[in-house]
Amino acid sequence: MLEILLCSMVTILPDYLFRRYAQGKRFGHEITLFSVWFELRWGIVTCLLLAISLITAVFYFHPTSVHVSSVFRTVPIVPQINGRVAEIYVRGSEAVEAGAPLFRLADESQRTAVETARRAVAEVDAARLVAQADLAASEARILEAQAALQQTADELAMRRSLGDVAARREVERLQVTVRQREAGVAAAQAAREAVAARLSYQLPAERASALAALAQAEAELDKTIVRAGVSGRVEQFLLQVGDVVNPFARPAGVLVPEDLGQRSPRLAAGFGQIEARVLRVGMLAEASCASLPWTIIPMVVTGVQPFVASGQVRGGDVLLDAQQFSRPGTVLAILEPLYPGGLDQVIPGSNCFANAYTSNHEALSDPATGTLQAVALHAIDAVGLVHAILLRIQTLMLPFKALVLSGH
Repeated sequence: MLEILLCSMVTILPDYLFRRYAQGKRFGHEITLFSVWFELRWGIVTCLLLAISLITAVFYFHPTSVHVSSVFRTVPIVPQINGRVAEIYVRGSEAVEAGAPLFRLADESQRTAVETARRAVAEVDAARLVAQADLAASEARILEAQAALQQTADELAMRRSLGDVAARREVERLQVTVRQREAGVAAAQAAREAVAARLSYQLPAERASALAALAQAEAELDKTIVRAGVSGRVEQFLLQVGDVVNPFARPAGVLVPEDLGQRSPRLAAGFGQIEARVLRVGMLAEASCASLPWTIIPMVVTGVQPFVASGQVRGGDVLLDAQQFSRPGTVLAILEPLYPGGLDQVIPGSNCFANAYTSNHEALSDPATGTLQAVALHAIDAVGLVHAILLRIQTLMLPFKALVLSGH
């Protein structure tokens, strides 16, 4: 309507003034309700064409969106394992710190696994003590075997020195005994090496495996306690003792971070796909939110999503039909306040509407820009004023529309 009024000021009004003062025609006489079209046809047709062109230029070069929201992130409360709720530490709408326990699952099997792993570590430690005693016994047997070997060797040397027939038969017997004693010493030394190898390699490896099993069991036990990942407020937390939770089912609740995304406040705006070639990073914008009425917030476009979400495809076992993508999607643009604190009073999640404005300042500053092109670019920048006026009218009427005209 505003565009038609503006266009009529330069089309229908001059046509009427020409008819009235140049041709002397008057309302109620030459110009009647039935002759308006015939008398003012040039002004009416020009007004319609100019209004359509103006509306097209305004909405294309200065896009608007009513699909705007003050976005913030949430963290789902999801356990890592299946289980039955045994104890609940918090309730809904309660503030929690990062790492605080939220609820505990039944953990009898996990505690049993931890105790079993601890017993395995204790068994390895006990085996190490036994192996150390075996090592001492092996060393003693080596000394015993070496002493017996030395005694037999001395007796063999003495028998050889006698040189009689009886001594020769005894020498042969002692030689066999010496070889037996040497084999006994070798066996005792081998037993000692086996015990030493068990102490140095086997038992440390078994203890490391037992400690790893203990750590895994303790980790599984720790999974039975679900903790807050960030500091924030627990919402939609309706668990009761005895409920069965599943990490692949719906979350047990939602954790809203305490900053509510205000460390990097932003608006997510969905513009029509036809505006994809116009939207770009750095465009100035304005927004008005329902939670902050009668306020225009200067914004700037800081990001434009290079794809439309409605066309996304996920792998599956069912063929896709093109009709599934018939729903028109929007081009997502991220708007951030031009000045610090611009969104501080806007409630996170608030519905908003926004305008983005095309600026041709760089093109107009370029000496290579022709006169006709410069005039067209000036006109494009100037018609943005129409959209700015419309945004302010919408902002002014928003409380009346929401509270009075919405049917409450």
